Amino acid sequence: MCNAKILSLSEAYKDYFKIGAAVRVEDLQGVHGELLKKHFNSITAENAMKFGEIQPVEGKYDFDKTDKMKEFVLNNNMGMRGHTFLWHNQTPTWLFVDNNGNQVSKELLLERLKQHIRTLVNRYGDVIYAWDVVNEAIEDKSGEQYRDTTWRRIIGEDYIKTVFELAKEEINGAQLYYNDYNNELPNKLDKSYIMLKDLIAKGTPIDGVGIQAHWNITDNNLIDNLRNAIEKYASLGLKVQITELDVSMFNFENKRKDLLEPTSEMLYLQEKMYNNIFGTFREYKDVVNSVTFWGISDMYTWKDNFPVHGRKDWTMLFDINGRPKASYDRAIKF
Repeated sequence: MCNAKILSLSEAYKDYFKIGAAVRVEDLQGVHGELLKKHFNSITAENAMKFGEIQPVEGKYDFDKTDKMKEFVLNNNMGMRGHTFLWHNQTPTWLFVDNNGNQVSKELLLERLKQHIRTLVNRYGDVIYAWDVVNEAIEDKSGEQYRDTTWRRIIGEDYIKTVFELAKEEINGAQLYYNDYNNELPNKLDKSYIMLKDLIAKGTPIDGVGIQAHWNITDNNLIDNLRNAIEKYASLGLKVQITELDVSMFNFENKRKDLLEPTSEMLYLQEKMYNNIFGTFREYKDVVNSVTFWGISDMYTWKDNFPVHGRKDWTMLFDINGRPKASYDRAIKF
């Protein structure tokens, strides 16, 4: 489905930022594999590097999927984002329990995390240019700054700083990022800014912030919010990476599930949104150094069946056959 005459997405942005995609191991072949080779110069493992996937049992790693991704990256002159060391989801229960079945000590938990980081860095560090060290630590609820997680309860209030310092000890040459969703929205932006400013003031080795960018076609405030967020993060001396970009046809409250394909109006609004989004990314190219889509084409997206079971979504620049949509043309023509 890859037309050789179509301008490559990564080629269009070679003077701006890396263009990435989140992948499953199945995506390295077929239509998605060809799209990756032509249009992208970076990948992120959608799930394969998360703690519960790659080390489900203590000391027993499942490297198979991530090894295949590394081989693909090396064979196609690409880079890779490491996602993610510390998250409250997809984390195995053994990590928080000692040999007697009691809650693990802070010291043992940090030692286990350090060993995990060291193992992944030793195996994949040569292809990874940025790591998501901590993922989604900010609480969405008003009045609360941090999410109440087992990590925080055991390590303590300074756990984010501690984990970044631990990662820095093991990592050379790659940038370290804090990654979150909705952190361009005013309320969560304020919380993220306060946290990051505090981390920097305490000398935490952090290079940037990841804006996940799970957006939709109806958000009229998006561009203003995005500009404000990039400028606030940049004011702290941080770089920004767009880490999980998609543009849904539905806002979160929309429960509609009668469509077999997007309407012409939906496609037009998506085209307009992608045009404005990429225009903003280009405007801040001195701050934004990587843009990663959370998927490759509409053939498969994580928004299929979420949050509405039985509903297809069409979030990407390429359609269900891997062909570029009108949104693609608007993204590359500038």
